[in-house]
Amino acid sequence: MSFLEEIQRRRTFGIISHPDAGKTTLTEKLLLFGGAIQEAGAVKSNKIKKGATSDFMEIERQRGISVATSVLAFEYNGIKINILDTPGHKDFAEDTFRTLTAVDSVIVVIDVAKGVEEQTEKLVEVCRMRNIPMIVFINKMDREGKDAFDLLDEIEQKLGLKVTPLSFPIGMGYDFKGIYNIWEKNINLFSGDSRKDIEETIEIKDLTSLELDTLIGNKAAQTLRDEIELVDGIYPKFKKEDYLNGDLQPVFFGSALNNFGVRELLDCFIEIAPKPRAKQSEERLVKPDENKFSGFVFKIHANMDPNHRDRLAFIKIVSGTFKRNTPYLHVRNKKKLKFSSPNAFFAEKKEIVDISYPGDIVGLHDTGNFKIGDTLTEGETINYKGVPSFSPEHFRYINNADPLKSKQLFKGIDQLMDEGVAQLFTLELNGRKVIGTVGALQYEVIQYRLEHEYGAKCSYENLNVHKACWVDPEDSKSEEYKEFVRVKQRFLAKDKQNQLVFLADSPFSLQMTQQKYPSITFHFTSEFN
Repeated sequence: MSFLEEIQRRRTFGIISHPDAGKTTLTEKLLLFGGAIQEAGAVKSNKIKKGATSDFMEIERQRGISVATSVLAFEYNGIKINILDTPGHKDFAEDTFRTLTAVDSVIVVIDVAKGVEEQTEKLVEVCRMRNIPMIVFINKMDREGKDAFDLLDEIEQKLGLKVTPLSFPIGMGYDFKGIYNIWEKNINLFSGDSRKDIEETIEIKDLTSLELDTLIGNKAAQTLRDEIELVDGIYPKFKKEDYLNGDLQPVFFGSALNNFGVRELLDCFIEIAPKPRAKQSEERLVKPDENKFSGFVFKIHANMDPNHRDRLAFIKIVSGTFKRNTPYLHVRNKKKLKFSSPNAFFAEKKEIVDISYPGDIVGLHDTGNFKIGDTLTEGETINYKGVPSFSPEHFRYINNADPLKSKQLFKGIDQLMDEGVAQLFTLELNGRKVIGTVGALQYEVIQYRLEHEYGAKCSYENLNVHKACWVDPEDSKSEEYKEFVRVKQRFLAKDKQNQLVFLADSPFSLQMTQQKYPSITFHFTSEFN
């Protein structure tokens, strides 16, 4: 296959939703169609000891939640699909925001009973800021939930989207009969038998035909005819370019757990979803079909395999081809690196790949060269617009609970911070280490991983900090700045990039400081230059 054909057949997307809407289950079922796994493990059931393929960290199996973004690739009908399954839990939102820089489109999963939830709103907002094309999948149709039209209204109002259904449910919950596929004009009957892996579809070109009544009964048939007529009347016709520009969002209904409505979603997805897109760098717009390779690190994961202390940097390829054993320029460090075993993923299974194309995600073994946002190129200096660190919400001192293991503790903290699990601040006054996180659950994850992956124990101590602000003085030699540093010394710390950070203990003290030192700007994200 030619280079251009390889780009044309790639689709890279993320799955986002509120926790428990069925994101990981949907990922599993998509893999089932790609023939990648024979049986999908439900996430919650204790009877199945398998656990979901995309949840491979020990802590995820215990809690039944996803805490790290996993990357899965499979082939379906000649199309190479890369899925990034993201954590839904808000404590891990930063990982998800970062992942969204690496996808070309997203599938938003919504629970039919709960409708639009707050985490979905936040994530969709990020997608809208970047004009990422979205497809909505309304899940759990085999349970009682909200009326389909009410749900579509809610999605339009709460998420500010413009939707058009491409499939429509026939009944729901106890009366759920199946799905009418508007996109392909056929009907798919729900048997409720979960052993049947892949369902049968019956082609119905004309909804007025009596065949419909025989299949689902007169009452349901009449309701469906009325509803489809209503859909045709209210919702805009699907236009591919509107969807690709982020102006129109197609909606599908189904039940991921029962593997129902998933194939329809996948078939439509590979037909309409965007191929790898151009990406803006600080220097210029980079197109996927350029000959020269470039890519960026959007995630770092330490200890994929606890037996080997390995760190993997996940690279999204933007342009050109990435070849094994070829030297590439690490733009920030200005040095050439080459990689003898770049990995492609299937959850925890990895394969070494010789050549990768735009849209692909490659894992590179890293000895500590990479940070999130780093760029690799064939020589040109390109800096992809990175993902900033946001000011954390929670702050705690981290103390060493086992003095003999201080080396392991520092190494562990260092690597976990590079991975972006949380942020580390070192106090200027006494060098004490402070960990800042977006959610309180991350402290447990850090403690758990330090102990199980690095053999180090830590304890925490509360610290009263309202916000971390990055300090940006007009003139670092001015008297005002020197006074600020002297007076506020005990509230100052350095982040991992050695930038000065002011830890304000209350909204009031932050306001007073801003008034007292007008020549200093305080930023809530680390990227402001």
